[in-house]
Amino acid sequence: MYRAPVEDITHTLNAVAGLSNSIKDGKLGELSDDLVTAILEEAAKFASEEIAPLNRVGDENGAKLIDGEVITAPGWKKTYQAWTQGGWNSLTGPEAYGGQGLPTMLSVAVSEMWNSAAMAFGLAPLLTAGAVDAIETHGSQELKDIYLEKMVSGQWMGTMNLTEPQAGSYLAALTSRAEPAGDGSYRVFGQKIFITYGEHDLTENICHLVLARLPGAPEGTRGISLFLVPKVLVNSDGTPGKRNDVLCQSLEHKLGIHASPTCVMIFGDNCPASELQQPGAIGYLVGEENRGLNCMFTMMNNARLHVGVQGVAIGEAAYQHALAYANERTQGFAQGYDGKGMAPIVMHPDVARNLLTMKSLVQASRGICYTCAHAADMSKAAANVGDQEAAKMWSERVNLLTPVAKSFSTDAGVEVASIGVQVHGGMGFIEETGAAQFLRDARINPIYEGTNGIQAIDLVTRKLPMRGGEAVSEYFDELSETIEAVRATNEPGFGSTADLLANSLEDLREATKWLQQQQAAANTQGVLAGATPYQSMFGLTSGGIGLAKAGLAQGSKKSRDLARFYAQNLLGQTSALKDTVIKGADSLAIASDQLYSQ
Repeated sequence: MYRAPVEDITHTLNAVAGLSNSIKDGKLGELSDDLVTAILEEAAKFASEEIAPLNRVGDENGAKLIDGEVITAPGWKKTYQAWTQGGWNSLTGPEAYGGQGLPTMLSVAVSEMWNSAAMAFGLAPLLTAGAVDAIETHGSQELKDIYLEKMVSGQWMGTMNLTEPQAGSYLAALTSRAEPAGDGSYRVFGQKIFITYGEHDLTENICHLVLARLPGAPEGTRGISLFLVPKVLVNSDGTPGKRNDVLCQSLEHKLGIHASPTCVMIFGDNCPASELQQPGAIGYLVGEENRGLNCMFTMMNNARLHVGVQGVAIGEAAYQHALAYANERTQGFAQGYDGKGMAPIVMHPDVARNLLTMKSLVQASRGICYTCAHAADMSKAAANVGDQEAAKMWSERVNLLTPVAKSFSTDAGVEVASIGVQVHGGMGFIEETGAAQFLRDARINPIYEGTNGIQAIDLVTRKLPMRGGEAVSEYFDELSETIEAVRATNEPGFGSTADLLANSLEDLREATKWLQQQQAAANTQGVLAGATPYQSMFGLTSGGIGLAKAGLAQGSKKSRDLARFYAQNLLGQTSALKDTVIKGADSLAIASDQLYSQ
């Protein structure tokens, strides 16, 4: 059974991300170390005792569509209500609408716990937080007053409706439409797919954020607007009113996250439950006309970081599961084992290597995600005191790290879950051990909220050029400072870690320079061919340096040992990845001829 690793989470928040220093510097209001400890301990208790027991139940029972209504797995609704009553949904929400206004760093820390306990449950509130951000940032005051308080509390939930059957990730091909109704509202028509928690019984209302086109809108992404379309319309006194023309047509049958309803949504098709007199789902414009994608990116960036955290979470759960099994399962004999009978398999070097690979990948991913969250908090703190230059710098850091946090952590989550199956041996392939569920659940993370390939394209084409390349260069300089701090300790426990980290960072700098040169030369295909391996080496390097940073803290022998293992066993990949980035484009172009249908 999952137990939240409060010690690892706290150490990463403080030693790697910088939470404790930010508290000392007064950048996070009245937040104290004691309050952080209390929040993390209570979250750990709820995750371990209330949510974790639902994981297998949710996987085996799933969500069911009955007469247009989705019924969640047994125990789901009761636990969600207890979760919201505990104030967990409002943790980082705006204080003006009932939120606690706590930092993003705490949000990602507790989100990790919910998702480790049961990822399908942790998905439920994930998009609500992003929807709150989008409405708070871009919505009218009227929309804020009507919707935010109940969404912040978790009484109402939010969704993100982008994808359509013919469009996929190519949003320029969206065809959903919105027509002005003449009273300030709009009538929305169209079909959306892959809508997480698009319909369910956890809340009395669901607030859909829907991308659609207005009449006469420009083609492509420039002609997309964003609309808030509630499942149930809201009366003037704030109470639920008529049922809107919104329908969950079907649920997808998925590889994993069975308890999370993934819906095909129909807007404006005279759905049987609609209480409207004419067809068309009533919606309200969020932000400006034809600027919907800008508004949606506010929500997407939040979601991408939290999906990265899901990668951390599923990896942590899989690691704990495999570690427990490896200590219980006996097989053969191992050097150093002086007990009776066969030795626990954890004592075999290959199993130990697998388990340490799992743990180090989880911890490296955790450091990247929490560091990204810290940058978001620092940007907000700087903006609050009018330091626009610092706010911009930290905002650039968020933009730089978000695709890495999303991609590296979710790829690592899949790898860790796969290794977990291997540690279980043949029993890992049998559902009763639970190891297989982690792999099934983890596999969606590199796909949704923008595939990791899309994250790589974003990283190399949009993020590396920020401020003429200075934004990424400044980040690399900070990583270099950490390496030199490791070197300066002369701590024998680090071994050759500093040298290995320095080599890896140099590989990353060389690959970055090459990509920037290719962009300047308009070699788009070469840049895109190297994007994914570059993103991987970016994550491997920054994750390893984060591990070493954790090892610099006093009394952190375990962290030093893990950093050393990671450096000596995983960082060698960056050299090969650099070669792939720089030299792989030509061979890709040649070999690709074999793939095209004639």
